[in-house]
Amino acid sequence: MSDVSDLSGLVIRKARPADEAALADLDRRTWAPDNSAVPRPAAGPHFFDRFHLPDHFLVAELTGPEGNRVVGFLRLVQPVLQQSAAHVRQIQGLGVDHAVRGRGVGAALLAEACAEARRQGARKITLRVLSSNTAARRLYERAGFHVEGVLREEFRVEGVYVDDILMARRL
Repeated sequence: MSDVSDLSGLVIRKARPADEAALADLDRRTWAPDNSAVPRPAAGPHFFDRFHLPDHFLVAELTGPEGNRVVGFLRLVQPVLQQSAAHVRQIQGLGVDHAVRGRGVGAALLAEACAEARRQGARKITLRVLSSNTAARRLYERAGFHVEGVLREEFRVEGVYVDDILMARRL
């Protein structure tokens, strides 16, 4: 999988069932009202379920002499389970540990997601991002995503109406 030059020891790989507790912890720590329209994840080790399988996730893992540490994740799925949409993949969640933000982990996850989508036969990759999440929007734009649509005031998060921005990239 991918490596990042400014983060020695970073590896992007497919998730494994054994990653569940680390991913659940990271998901809770990275949740914020500007990046999610769903409530904060509940405490506990549960991350995977029948709709969120390990095969759907890429994991950013930092390896080193002290051991390995999960520092990011990305969920990649076919959003519409019809043959007519088999050429599309969607990113449905991306989280990066605050300790390594701004150092290329998110970009590495996006690059590997595009490569994985191509391996799966996709021609297009999409995502949805809250208008309040300006850091993620800049990351996606740098990775070649462009706005395809805006759902005005689609969510009300902590009393504030927020737009849902649809972005896409051709592969």
